[in-house]
Amino acid sequence: MNNHRTLLLMLFLFVVGNSNSEQIDNSKITFIPQWLPQAQFAGYYVAIDKGIFKKHGLDVQIIQGCPERPSDKMLEQGKVDFATMWLSTATQMRARGVKVVNLAQIIQRSAIMIIAKKSTGIVSPEDLNGKKIAIWRSGFKLPFNTFFDKYNIDVEIVPIQSSINLFLWDGVDAMSAMWFNEYHSILNAGLEPDELTTFFFPDYGINFPEDGIYCLEETYNKNPRLCCEFAKACIEGWEYSFEHPDEAIEIIMQYMYKAKEPANRAHQRWMLNCIKDLMHSDEGVLEIGKLNRQDYEYEANLLKVNGYIDSIPNFENFYRNCLNNEKQ
Repeated sequence: MNNHRTLLLMLFLFVVGNSNSEQIDNSKITFIPQWLPQAQFAGYYVAIDKGIFKKHGLDVQIIQGCPERPSDKMLEQGKVDFATMWLSTATQMRARGVKVVNLAQIIQRSAIMIIAKKSTGIVSPEDLNGKKIAIWRSGFKLPFNTFFDKYNIDVEIVPIQSSINLFLWDGVDAMSAMWFNEYHSILNAGLEPDELTTFFFPDYGINFPEDGIYCLEETYNKNPRLCCEFAKACIEGWEYSFEHPDEAIEIIMQYMYKAKEPANRAHQRWMLNCIKDLMHSDEGVLEIGKLNRQDYEYEANLLKVNGYIDSIPNFENFYRNCLNNEKQ
């Protein structure tokens, strides 16, 4: 009888112990995208609004990213559980000893581009030589330096925040832009596509995958199931957004209103369509969540060659294959 009771007690302790370590029901977690609400992050807001996180046992609070709350610093300081970041940012963090892990690579292709007016005579990369180019102050410089080096051109960089006005008023010859954002704003300002020369970096063999979902390695090791459920719920939110774009736009518009952000349906629709396209690989395959080894190694090698990192973090330590995709 005593042996039977002992066996039951051991079984009970085993079950309780496992349930504590892998508990996900109603788990409260915090998550920060890189910026304020907009369609670039629609999938996450849709996952909240449509109860997708709750279906996965998660009680998620989205903290709005902004210059005062950069997502990488918030994650590094332990102020949030999960964050979106560019692959390059996370690689640099890992290389300097901050053990971040990639749970899902959302954006497969870079949205970075340089835009010029054809009236300036700029129609090829070489025409940028000696020109004034407005580039974001806080933006990541590696893609631009890689582009300039590839075509052996020297430019005068004019630091800007985010406004397109200097470009519109011909204060510069060209400017940095994101395809899903500034490019569309320039079109909305009255310029026609055939009046512009666009250098979309992936078309020139320069691809830096951007938004991915990250957590600290400590967080993953404590509860890998919770981390993977979060990643899966995020992707389900994106899939719902693409299947129901009108509904997704309305949801993101409501969050923009609450944040007192300028909200334009046409611009948000453009952004959502662009984000869907950027989630496709170079081969045109929709690969939401998959981090391709070759993309990682390409960017990491450039980071090392250009002195941003001293050594390349091990891919297997950096990428957690939450979605059961085959690693490339």
